[in-house]
Amino acid sequence: MRPIDQRAEAVRQFNRFYTRRIGILGEGHLGSPFSLTETRVLYEIAHRDRPTASEIGEALGLDRGYLSRTLRSFKRGGLVATVAGDDRRRAHLMLTAAGRKAFAPLDRGARKAVIEMLGPLSDAEQEGILDAMGTIRAAFGDGDRPRELEPSYSIRTHRPGDMGWIVHRHGVLYSKEYGWDERFEALVARVVADFVEEFDPARERCWVAERDGEILGSIFAVKKSKTVVKLRLLYVEPSARGLGIGARLVDEMIRFSRDVGYKRIVLWTQSDLVSARKIYKAKGFELTGTEGHDLFGSPLTAETWELAL
Repeated sequence: MRPIDQRAEAVRQFNRFYTRRIGILGEGHLGSPFSLTETRVLYEIAHRDRPTASEIGEALGLDRGYLSRTLRSFKRGGLVATVAGDDRRRAHLMLTAAGRKAFAPLDRGARKAVIEMLGPLSDAEQEGILDAMGTIRAAFGDGDRPRELEPSYSIRTHRPGDMGWIVHRHGVLYSKEYGWDERFEALVARVVADFVEEFDPARERCWVAERDGEILGSIFAVKKSKTVVKLRLLYVEPSARGLGIGARLVDEMIRFSRDVGYKRIVLWTQSDLVSARKIYKAKGFELTGTEGHDLFGSPLTAETWELAL
């Protein structure tokens, strides 16, 4: 047998092991009435900003006819609705309230299953698995995306040591790039301190983007009321810009907020932060107010943005 044949068989053996290990061979994924493919379709609709059917099909590599039948079934069941976009010739997809309710336990169940699988392993073993997964993704790429553009980072929740770094980097970067003084760093420190001291793990979260142990960016979901959550302290390191980290962090925050049951996300930013504002607009946030100030040492225009969930 040629070496390539031996390697192919080893890959097939691993595939059989892994599909059995994560339990995707049954008729209903995670005990639900949905197949794995149907669950993936729901996932893509839930985590994308009103995608088209073509975008879903390309992302999952699905046959157009199969996807069309699946979407018709979801629409009949009241799980998915179509909405008009800027181009009225293209219908966009979104989960209905019933769809979000049906998908939420699947998302939680999948996360719980992976946590239970990783739980018995040490931190070093877990990191080794993530590194191996990153190697595989980098080697095979992602669809038609060039390998060199494949993002090599992971998203995790906060742990000890992160908060001080986040405050430090905000102070350094916003001083260097925008000329803001130490009062901005003090504001960030207060936000972080309040988050830690009043942390509600059921309704609040901090996400950190990381690569090889280096923090690349962060975002916070901070409870304002029973129905309203604040998006706070989104930032991305200059060395990591262009990888889509900012948009990915905002997506994580929106998904979490919907799953928790918030009705609205609000955020406070500055008109100078052009890249962040583009992300907010692309995700459906609307500018609801502006106000001039000089809190950080120079004249600025503060903006309030909101997203109805």
